[in-house]
Amino acid sequence: MNLHQFRFVQEAVRRNLNLTEAAKALHTSQPGVSKAIIELEEELGIEIFARHGKRLKRVTEPGQHVLKSIDLILREVGNLKRIGEQYSAEDSGTLSIAATHTQARYVLPERVAALRAAYPKVNISLHQGSPDQVARMLIDEVAEIGIATESLADYTELVTLPCYEWQHMLVLPVDHPLARKDRITLEDVALEPLITYHPSFTGRTKIDQAFAARKLEPRIALEAIDSDVIKTYVRLGLGVGIAAEMAVRDIIEDGGKSGLVARPGGPLFGQNVARVAFKRSAYLRNFVYTFAELLSDRLDRKLIARAMDGHTENYDY
Repeated sequence: MNLHQFRFVQEAVRRNLNLTEAAKALHTSQPGVSKAIIELEEELGIEIFARHGKRLKRVTEPGQHVLKSIDLILREVGNLKRIGEQYSAEDSGTLSIAATHTQARYVLPERVAALRAAYPKVNISLHQGSPDQVARMLIDEVAEIGIATESLADYTELVTLPCYEWQHMLVLPVDHPLARKDRITLEDVALEPLITYHPSFTGRTKIDQAFAARKLEPRIALEAIDSDVIKTYVRLGLGVGIAAEMAVRDIIEDGGKSGLVARPGGPLFGQNVARVAFKRSAYLRNFVYTFAELLSDRLDRKLIARAMDGHTENYDY
C-alpha cells in the first residue's frame, strides 16, 4: 500500500464517489484511480466501496474504518511536511487564510501587514467564502487558519476559539426619522424595509433571532454578503441597513458627510463573537501562531496549543 492509494480513496469520497472528478482533482486518469483503489482493497482483503457494475455506490462498513485511518495518516503526512518547512526555513513559506468577506475586507488588512513586517519572507494566500466554505477549506487543508462569525464551532473537525466581540450597527440616511431618535426600538426597525446580510453571513442569525423573540416579522428588502453593497443601497434610499460595526467605521468617522449615519444595534440584536479556527490535530508553524496573536489580545500561543492538544476549557466570552 502507498500514499497515492490513500489519496485516491480520500478524494473519491470527497468527490461523492465520482472517480472521474477525483482523477481530475488529482491530475491523473480515471482508470488509474480505479485500479489503485482495487489494488488497495485486494491488499487489505476487504471492499472499501460497494459497487454497481464499475460505479462506486457507497462506502462499506469496513471502508468507514479504513477512511478514518487514511485521514489520520494523510493528516500526519501533512504535519511532517509542515515540520520540515518550519525547521528548514523558519521565517518563510505561505500562510493560507480563509475568511468571510467582512473579515477579509475590514479586519485582516492591518493584521496581514503586521505579519508581513514581522515575517517579510512569508507569502499570504487569502481565500474568501461563506462561513461553511471557510470551515470546509480548513478541513480540506486549503487553509491553515480561518476567521468567521457563523458556523465554525459547529464542525467537530475544527478547533475554534473566540477572537473578538462585535455588534451590528443601523445604517441610516442622515435625514431619516430614526436618525433623530434618542432610542430606537426593535419595533421601529421592523417597520422599515431592511438591507442586511444573507442568512449565512456576518451574524445574520442574531438578527433573525432578535426579531423572532419579539414575534416581529422584519421587512427584508435586500440581502447581500458585502457590507459595501449594503451601504450603497442605503445611500440610494432603498431602506435601513444593518451592517457589522467594523464595516461602518468610515461612516462613524466622517460624521455624516457621506450622507449616512450609524447607530449601535447591540441593544437590539445582542453581541456577536468572531471565531478563529484550525483543523484539529494540525501542526501549526510559528507564523500561524503569530498571526492568531495579531487577531486578538486574548489569543496567545500557549492557549492555542492547549486547545489543539484537546484541552476543553471554556474559552468563550
